[in-house]
Amino acid sequence: MYSLIVTAKLNGIDPQAWLADVLARIADHRNTHIHELLPWNWKAQSARLAA
Repeated sequence: MYSLIVTAKLNGIDPQAWLADVLARIADHRNTHIHELLPWNWKAQSARLAA
């Protein structure tokens, strides 16, 4: 868990926001697209909606 939090911080992401979003989305997320939830690929819901 610590390594995930530090990785999020190193990528300039709020770890709490990232983890909350990932936990909310992971059950419905396709397993072939799980890489999208990693800290270096993650985009918050608001950023995805704006795009």
